[in-house]
Order: sequence, then C-alpha cells, then structure tokens
Amino acid sequence: MDAFSAPETITFAVYLIVVIGIGVWVYNRTRTLEDFVLGGRSLNAPTAALSAQASDMSGWLLLGLPGAVYAAGVGASWIAVGLAVGPYLNWKFVAPRLRTYTQQANNSLSLSAYFEERFEDRTGALRLVSAAVMLIFFAVYVSSSLVGGSLLFEEVFDASGDVAITVAALVIVVYAFLGGFLAVSLTDAVQGMLMWLALLIVPVVGILALGGWAAFTGGVESQSASLLSLGQDVSWADGQWTAEGGLATMTVVSSLAWGLGYFGQPHILARFMGIRSAAHVPLARRIGVFWVVTTLVGAVLVGLAGIALVPDLANNETVFLALVQQQLNPWVAGILLAAVLAAIMSTADSQLVVASTAITEDFYHAQISKDAPESRLVWVGRLSVVGVALVAYALALQGGAVLDIVAHAWAGFGAAFGPVVVLSLYWPRMSAAGAMGGMLAGAGTVIVWEAFATFGTDVYSMVPGVAAAAITAVALSLLGTPPAKSWEGAMDEPEVAEL
Repeated sequence: MDAFSAPETITFAVYLIVVIGIGVWVYNRTRTLEDFVLGGRSLNAPTAALSAQASDMSGWLLLGLPGAVYAAGVGASWIAVGLAVGPYLNWKFVAPRLRTYTQQANNSLSLSAYFEERFEDRTGALRLVSAAVMLIFFAVYVSSSLVGGSLLFEEVFDASGDVAITVAALVIVVYAFLGGFLAVSLTDAVQGMLMWLALLIVPVVGILALGGWAAFTGGVESQSASLLSLGQDVSWADGQWTAEGGLATMTVVSSLAWGLGYFGQPHILARFMGIRSAAHVPLARRIGVFWVVTTLVGAVLVGLAGIALVPDLANNETVFLALVQQQLNPWVAGILLAAVLAAIMSTADSQLVVASTAITEDFYHAQISKDAPESRLVWVGRLSVVGVALVAYALALQGGAVLDIVAHAWAGFGAAFGPVVVLSLYWPRMSAAGAMGGMLAGAGTVIVWEAFATFGTDVYSMVPGVAAAAITAVALSLLGTPPAKSWEGAMDEPEVAEL
C-alpha cells in the first residue's frame, strides 16, 4: 500500500456515501415516471446549469482533454474553443424554446416523444427510430465513462483493468438506479462544483511548484517550443515531443466542430426540459458558460503543467492523476481525485437515466403497455438503467482511449439530433419525413465515416454528419407535407420574461 492509499480510500468512501445518500433520499420521493425522468420539471437555474455542464464534460474534462494537451500542446486546445462556444449557443437558442415546446407537445417526457408530437407522426416510427439511435450511442458514451473510471482505479488503487471497470460500473449503476433524474441532477451540481475546484487548484499548484508563470512556460518550452503554439502540430512518444509542422486547416475546423455537438446531446437537453420555466434559463446560461470556460482553461493548464512536471508518463490521460499525487498532501489529493470520479459519475448517471427513459417511455409505455401504472413504469425505468449499463460494460471491456470513445458518441448524437432539434424549434415547415431523414442521415454518416477511418482525412465525423443531416432534413421537409399550422403560431410568441 502506497502513502496515498489510506487517505484516498477514506475520501472515496465518504464521497460515495454522500452521493448514494442523496439517491436514497430522492428514491422515496420518486413516485411517477415524470419524477424519475425529469424530476417533475423542478430544477432551479443553478442546479440545471451545473448539472447540465457537469454531465456534459464527464471524465473527459479531467482525463481526455488534459491528456490531449499533454501529448500535443496548446494546439490540442482548439477542441476547448469549440466546447466553450457551444454551451452558450445551446442555452441561448435551444433551452428556452425546448422547455416551452416539450410541455406544449403533450408534456413530452423524452426527446423522442417530443419529436412524435411536434411532427405529428401517428405511425410511431419516428419515436421508435430516434429512441433506438439514442440507445446505440448512449451505450458507447457510457462505456467511455467506465473506461475513465478504470483509469482512475488503476492509477489510485493499482487495480487491474477489468476489475477497475467492474467497480466503476457497479458504483454508477447503484447510484443511477436509486436516484432517477432529480437525484442525478442534484448530485451532478455538487459534483460540478468539485470538478471546478479541482481544475482551479491543480493548475495553480503546478504553476507555483515550477516557480511562477515564467518558469511554467519555460518548463513547457524546454520540451519543445512548439508546445505553446496554437498553430503547431506536435507528436508525443516515450517522453519526447516532436514538432510536425503547422496544424492543417481541417484539423482546426474539426476541433471547433465539437461545439456543434451540444445541440443534439439528449442528457444535456433533458436539463432544459427539466428546468422550472424558460424564465430561469438566462441565469442558468450565465452560470453554465462561466463554469465551462473556467474549467476548460484549467484542464488545458493541467496538461501543460504535466509536460513540465511529469514528462515521463506512460499514459498521457493520467496527467491530472499524476500531478495530484505528486504535488498535493494525501488528504487533499484524495478529495481532488474524487473529482475525477465525480466527473465520471455525473455523465454516466445522467446518460443511464435518459437511456432508460427511451426504453421505458418510448418502447414499453408507448408500444407495449399504454395503461401501465406509474409505479410499474418507474421500476421499468430502474431496470432499464441496469440493462443499458450491462451493454456499456461489455463495450468498456474492449478498451480504448477516453477521448476517442467520447468523440464517436458525441458526433453520433450531435449529427443525429442537433439539426433536427434546432429546425424543430425555429422552422414551422419542418416535417416528420424531414426529421426521420435528417436523423438517419446524420447518424449513418457518422457511423460510416468512423468505420472507414474518415476516408484518409483528418475531418471529424461531426462535420459531414451535421451537414448531411441538415441538408436531408430541409430537402425532405420541402418535398413532403408540412405539419399543422398550430406550431407556426407558437414559434412566433415572445419568450417568457427573465426572472
């Protein structure tokens, strides 16, 4: 047992007791399906903002992004630029309307149910297909959280990969099973604050350990001057950084394109649907955007500090963990390492709840048992959490880098749902055929693009996926029959005044 084992074990245990305790507390208040999947639409602005952004970033924020910057320098931070702009646009243009329209659309509890009502699809096909697409990409996304959890347990407790993934899966499933949407949102807000503190403290400690800002930048440049250039392509292997020349334009475009993914992430959109009213959105937007920008800057600085302080890592995605263990008191280290677990859980639990909503509301309730009592629906939702988690667990055992796995799922959701969601909120002429075609074109393009290794290019699959979805949705809507005029009037109404 190393010097950190006892403090870290105790800290992790206390943390898990707290979050599971919140789940137990909310468990007794979860009586209806709406309680389980949207928390009765009762989130206040701070909770909605922090839970949305914490569930958005996941372990990627403390593992994948710092690792990418560690391996390639600030040239890898173009992703962060796209991810800073995306939340602002999402809160500004999607959140208030989605909150209003999902309630107008027969109080839709899921994105798939909203599509069915908004596009007046009485065949049920749109709802089923969108729910199926959601489940496919959520299984991949949750697996990335489990892989991130395995990295944490391997590094901190020296557990084997399979054991670490199993522990991570059990922890996440127990919590999501108990809590439902409200417990997930409340704990995600707490976890978001823990993540924010970790990404404030660790880079500051690293900079001070190096002797200040000048020594910090000097330490990075001593490995390669190109590491501090936004326009340089740098490769890393065996503790050596090599400049490969200027970044290709499409590499920058692809990195910025991560921001497009926000419009189609169901676990983020669920927070918009669950906020108390559109009047709470402006405050939530300010809180959420501040959190995102500051944590992204902190993650980039963590990666750079690692270059100067721990240049001999075997796995670049462990740079945050290595800095914490090297630079901080074991008890403080235990708290900050719990932030990684918080990041992992805040995404996985949210995704499991939204995935279980698709199974419960869109498959079981809508297709199999329309008259099922609320108590049964809640239990179907809980059991669905376990089912999705098992599939994600099997995928996680295959391994892979956290950033790569997240990239696939993020692109899949962004392309499949992003254009359809935005058009549904702003274009009354949008039809069910356009929604179905756009969703399938977006998801299909991402899957094919990834399968063929981007056809030999550096273009992120999000770019062609979003383009294909938008073009297909518009074309098929113009060719087909428009929905009723009722939605056109609703879209012309002014937004609810800010509180």
